[in-house]
Amino acid sequence: MCIRDSAYPLKKVLELLRGYDFSHQRRLSLEYIMWGGLNDNLRYAQSLARLLKGLECRVNLIRFHAIPDSDLHTSDEATMTAFRDRLNELGITATIRTSRGEDIAAACGMLAGKQNKPDHDDSQES
Repeated sequence: MCIRDSAYPLKKVLELLRGYDFSHQRRLSLEYIMWGGLNDNLRYAQSLARLLKGLECRVNLIRFHAIPDSDLHTSDEATMTAFRDRLNELGITATIRTSRGEDIAAACGMLAGKQNKPDHDDSQES
């Protein structure tokens, strides 16, 4: 899986979560951002289910929103649906988070990709 766990090693975090009593709280939710062609095939669904086995949780699948000048791509709806369905088949409750704001380039992650452009060209000033 595409996991970078330098500051908080994932296995240690999952170990802590497994030891925590969530019985009097809302269900544990985990977020999984899906990048087209990078981590969105069913092999990753299998790996994720194996990693989360025994942890009562819900996985929110989040579609990556394309950012200008980025090589990362969005997963298509069919791929996300198949990924969700596979997780559900493997006993992991999974949902696809509804995306909002993409039509105005304000969806999750999109604002960070914008660059501020000056209103005028300072090179013309003396």
